[in-house]
Amino acid sequence: MELAAPGSSEGFLAVVYIFYIAILVFILAGLWKTFAKTGQRGWTAIIPILNSVVLLKIVKRPLWWIILFFIPCVGFVVWIIVLNELSKAFGKRVGFTVGLFLLGFVFFPILGFGDAEYELEKDPLF
Repeated sequence: MELAAPGSSEGFLAVVYIFYIAILVFILAGLWKTFAKTGQRGWTAIIPILNSVVLLKIVKRPLWWIILFFIPCVGFVVWIIVLNELSKAFGKRVGFTVGLFLLGFVFFPILGFGDAEYELEKDPLF
């Protein structure tokens, strides 16, 4: 019985990590552009809790909803509601919400770099 060549799994893991980082950068770029389209500062998309606060402002939900994100099952439902409101704010339908939820790495860049326009009144709070 012959074992795998030394170093072969490390090379594979390096490729996986590079691919993973590329996807994260792509998602963050799409989220940055989406925030910018709504009149918010794009850099807020890369700061973990602040991006949720800004996202709640974009979809016109109260700030206290941030607490709901941290409750295990409730946070899942709240995330779906927020994504649905985000889709509606850009004139998209429920299918786009499903896309944001399941394939966010594709749909956030579509929202940010596409021609969809924010339809709610802009809130220059951030």
